[in-house]
Amino acid sequence: MAYRYSLAFLTAQEATPPEAVRIAAEAGFDLVGLRLLPAGTDGPYPLLQDGRLLAETRRAVEETGVTIADVEIIKIAPDFDPAATLPFLARGQALGAKNILVAGYDPEPARMTERYGAFCELAHAHGMTADLEFMPWTDIPDVGAAAAQVRAVNHPAAGVLVDALHVQRSDSPFAAIAALDPAWIHYAQLCDGPGVFDPAPEALIATARGARLMPGDGDFDFAALMAALPRDIVLSVEVAQADRIGKVPPLERACEALAKAKAVVAAASAAAL
Repeated sequence: MAYRYSLAFLTAQEATPPEAVRIAAEAGFDLVGLRLLPAGTDGPYPLLQDGRLLAETRRAVEETGVTIADVEIIKIAPDFDPAATLPFLARGQALGAKNILVAGYDPEPARMTERYGAFCELAHAHGMTADLEFMPWTDIPDVGAAAAQVRAVNHPAAGVLVDALHVQRSDSPFAAIAALDPAWIHYAQLCDGPGVFDPAPEALIATARGARLMPGDGDFDFAALMAALPRDIVLSVEVAQADRIGKVPPLERACEALAKAKAVVAAASAAAL
């Protein structure tokens, strides 16, 4: 089965949800990711409550055939209340989303497991998976920590979200990714970055949210990553480039992102022969 490609929210973040769907279609993506809740100081995102915007987004989906891959972002902190996410889950279900990006910000592993497990149950009831993304500045800093949580909750909705940038910048060996249960990996995120970087949390966050490189423009080993990942997952192309917003149209950036993502995947496939 061939990979399917999704336009991640951050790649065309200035676009409205219906615009993002249409941009994804024109660029040649199969799916698109949307953000309903902020990752930090960004937002707000009216799609969570605006019924008219929901209708316009669903109309764009119907007219283009581009479907919603994932919705963002659930942050599990010490005060996280799974029941409070019900409006988010209802909106994700109304959009037809398949996956939810989850970040772990609870330093207590047992409590994190309890809350994450409860959220997985709710996500499953709404027809979605809850994919835990390891990020080096969070309390789930690497693939080992994410795998430990997914193993602990032991829920069919639980998953590990592998982002190329975080693989590069955390203690996440390709062998550890290859050792994950393939059923845990519902989608992965592709981008690139320089091999030499500032490891300070503030710098890592700034790069992840606004200074990524297009696939193939940095030093990441895509051949090793693609060999470690399952062959039938969605590849979300997440290239946040804040300095190009307002200078390069989002459609042009989306087209470039997809072309370069397909190029590194093709090169990785050729290297594996």
